[in-house]
Amino acid sequence: MVPIRQSAEARRASILRAAIVEFARSGYAGTSTEAIAARAGISQPYIFRLFGTKKDLFIATYDTVTAAIDDAFTAAAQGLEGEDAMAAMGLAYLELLQDPDLLQVQLHGFAAAAGDPDVARACQDTFRRLWQLVRNYADVTAEQMWDFFAHGMLCSVIAAIDLVSVAEPWAQSFFDHVAEEEKRQALQKVGRGISAATAADAAAAVDSAAGAAAAAAVSSSAAS
Repeated sequence: MVPIRQSAEARRASILRAAIVEFARSGYAGTSTEAIAARAGISQPYIFRLFGTKKDLFIATYDTVTAAIDDAFTAAAQGLEGEDAMAAMGLAYLELLQDPDLLQVQLHGFAAAAGDPDVARACQDTFRRLWQLVRNYADVTAEQMWDFFAHGMLCSVIAAIDLVSVAEPWAQSFFDHVAEEEKRQALQKVGRGISAATAADAAAAVDSAAGAAAAAAVSSSAAS
């Protein structure tokens, strides 16, 4: 059977999917293009052929995550306006945060932006696009816009540190204002998603270490 060759667009999408996972795990500085290429099943030079540099790939990955937020907000706000549209977009964001990779790529983007003006511009463009999207559906005041983005960033931090799982009064006080049961359940799902991803990473690391130890043992035995 003759293998089917992927188009450049299909390979680009495949690389971006792999990059989301790798950048989410190790960040911009800590991720190698070799690891992304291996996950995508392509050669490392092909990454540079499509994206130019590692930075360009990171920004494209960050933009892919941003596009997912754009799409979720647009779908959630359809047929709504004003505070109803904002509430629907806020809930859609909570649902998105159940994907640990999406959250972590966002946070790594903010961290990298502090030392790189190109990444900073990509993050600025994200805020511009989301600001404009919210304005398209809700004619809100500057204070309301501030609150919307501030709550979104707080939710990102809550998800990243799995604050929902901390059964202490100070931690749970962050959720006292969450009146709607739907939102509370979404936050709980976010916490479980982050915990599950962390456990999966730890298990993978143990398996990898065990495999390396076994390989070393076989090699040592063969040598002796």
